[in-house]
Amino acid sequence: MIDLSKLTTESRNPDTMGLDEMTPTQIARIMNQEDGAVIKAIGDVIPQIAQAIEWATESLKSGGRIIYVGAGTSGRLGVLDAVECPPTFGVPPQMVVGLIAGGEKAFVEAVEGAEDSETLCKEELKAIWLSKEDIVIGLAASGRTPYVIHGLRYARSIGCKTVAISCNRNSDIGKEAMLAIEPVTGPEVLTGSTRLKAGTAQKMVLNMISTGSMIGIGKVYQNLMVDVRQSNEKLVVRSQNIVMTATGCEREEAKEVLEQADGHVKTAVIMILSDCDASEAREKLLKAGGNVRQALK
Repeated sequence: MIDLSKLTTESRNPDTMGLDEMTPTQIARIMNQEDGAVIKAIGDVIPQIAQAIEWATESLKSGGRIIYVGAGTSGRLGVLDAVECPPTFGVPPQMVVGLIAGGEKAFVEAVEGAEDSETLCKEELKAIWLSKEDIVIGLAASGRTPYVIHGLRYARSIGCKTVAISCNRNSDIGKEAMLAIEPVTGPEVLTGSTRLKAGTAQKMVLNMISTGSMIGIGKVYQNLMVDVRQSNEKLVVRSQNIVMTATGCEREEAKEVLEQADGHVKTAVIMILSDCDASEAREKLLKAGGNVRQALK
């Protein structure tokens, strides 16, 4: 039988023993109070998160991918972070990949037993042609999910950088990976419900890794999403706003220059700030490896 008694995420919270007798206001207040522990827990592992950002950036620059693997809530968080990268940073869907035990169906419906498989993650990583240029990031609040353990083990065997994100110290997945990120958020308000503080902590870490690595490969200028895709009306307006903010131009000029730049925000920004045409702006970007600040120099 699995022994969960030593896992912090499975222990009982002494401040919520009367949870079932609390008023809605009391429930909201205690949950808000407990969520404060997440910020401190993340602060304690900043050096490890920074290392993961550095490795992820190196992987992307070398043509590799960021690949998240997880089960249940942890797996869903990995998929969520992956699917948000293309519209935010204008990257292809295959650059950041989320694998969840049980496949796409498991995102909306539990697939019993998938997380306990010792072969499934390895098979899925093989199916997407995992290579040593990729970085594999395993997610498990408990830190003991077999699906993740064996996925990380396979990734290391072929030379990938590997990272484990868990909310228990000295986790099994942490021992399996080259780098362990373990923000210890403590017992949940609802005993064992790791979609709460542990889930919030994992989401925050993923936000940092994906955003930090995208900054590292030039997807950001100042604090602006200059590679955003104009895939809907909101993003069309956002693209105009970014050009206006970065250059100080008016909306009509932003629209006109974006049209000349085929909707590419980076190109439009360089056209205005360097007073050049689209062709020259694209050349500057190419020489700068897609980095707007470098292109402007």
